[in-house]
Amino acid sequence: MANVKTGLTLKNNQVASAKQQSGLGMMISSASVQERFNKMLGDKAPGFLSSLLSLVNNNKLLVKADPKTILAGAATAAALDLPINPSLGQAWLVPYGNGAQFQLGYKGVIALAQRTGQIKSIVMTPVYEGEIRDWNRFTETYSYGEKVSDAIVGYFARFELINGFAKATYWTKDEVVAHAKRFSKAFGNGPWKTDFDKMACKVVLMSIMKTYCPMSVEMQKAFAADGKVVQDVTDDGTPEIVDIEPEQPIDEPIDINFIEDPMEENPAKELFKEQ
Repeated sequence: MANVKTGLTLKNNQVASAKQQSGLGMMISSASVQERFNKMLGDKAPGFLSSLLSLVNNNKLLVKADPKTILAGAATAAALDLPINPSLGQAWLVPYGNGAQFQLGYKGVIALAQRTGQIKSIVMTPVYEGEIRDWNRFTETYSYGEKVSDAIVGYFARFELINGFAKATYWTKDEVVAHAKRFSKAFGNGPWKTDFDKMACKVVLMSIMKTYCPMSVEMQKAFAADGKVVQDVTDDGTPEIVDIEPEQPIDEPIDINFIEDPMEENPAKELFKEQ
């Protein structure tokens, strides 16, 4: 009897997945969707939509999400001209409940900031035990020490504008976890589970950019949609956000592959020495 039930469950899941794939495929093939993405991406639209369908078909969790939210999340990325290829780390679609969240990648944050033409440099990096001493959040001063272990104890972010203005911040790992648990509904899943340190660096960098960095319209839209389920995107690229609670939280990790990590060499080390 157990084997029969298991077989039925597998068959039902396969049928549901096939329906979702078919629904998304039909939406992508429609003239209105094709026209909309052509307006946003031009010649890049066919490749973008093809990668979207491939992404969904190869993700056993994302394929179960409402195809409307998948398409809306993809349209958000398209309006920002950010690829949704997971290996590029600029934007993701993450399943949450019955929908798909748009999630901005740390490389997406960097790309959008660079487009403003106001950024001279950006640093965001994990901090190992011993590397930062005497951090003062009021003056943003600190002493640089030597790494004493492989334990990551916090995250540092800094940006400098071409006019010379600079802002830096440091969060402990506990502070990042507390923030993520409070504000990220997908915490514990997706890139938060597969690559915590990169997500932590993104959060710490965004914490100062939201307040102190010149914000383009693109950045405002991206930051507003980050970690949200998008129901639709207006003609000017503004995402319409919906706030949903999952009927059944997804506990399985999503297989997201990142390209080689440019932070492995800890680029903040030289920066600290200059202080």
